[in-house]
Amino acid sequence: MDDLAEALDRALPQTQCTRCGYPDCRSYAQAIAAGEAGINQCPPGGAEGVASLARLTGRPALPLDPAHGREGPRQLAVIDEAWCIGCTLCIKACPVDSIIGAPKRMHSVLDALCTGCELCVPVCPVDCISLVDATPGHTAWDAWSQAQADEARERFAFHRMRLVRDKAENDERLARKAAAKLADLPTASRIEDPAALARKRAIIEAAMARARERRGTGD
Repeated sequence: MDDLAEALDRALPQTQCTRCGYPDCRSYAQAIAAGEAGINQCPPGGAEGVASLARLTGRPALPLDPAHGREGPRQLAVIDEAWCIGCTLCIKACPVDSIIGAPKRMHSVLDALCTGCELCVPVCPVDCISLVDATPGHTAWDAWSQAQADEARERFAFHRMRLVRDKAENDERLARKAAAKLADLPTASRIEDPAALARKRAIIEAAMARARERRGTGD
């Protein structure tokens, strides 16, 4: 089943839009391989995508399930510079890191990397993100190449790795900060309740161990 899931994943457009009902393309591919999802739940892949999944699974091709959306031109996110407040929520929502910017600074979309997933739109608190047709008259795989899908897949993998790394670094930073505060406590406070102090130290040491484990180090 792992080989089938891998083949199905590579046949998907890798927009990571979640319209299939799953959190990412890989999860959808795994669900198809396990017989838990239909092959007609990916609007960005369109009818051609359904046909590819049908060939891989041996299932009959079906029309796209309208509950998951319709086939259409690839969308491109556009940020209105006049309204952007630099909240960074769209940056966090983008699954392929195609939005750049800094806190309280105007953000921009890297057009060539945007998959049209639309996930940045609902998180914007000032509604400054709109969608435009990037491929008028061309839909699904006619509007999205295999090379683009491969790059989006790699960028999504890096995005997920970066999130894990950033969380591990943040956890370790907080653990060190807590340890420093504990070390600065007056001696009387530290020895007043040895059991409570031991519990705090155990919690801090466990947090630091988890952070090191997430970072893949044994330091």
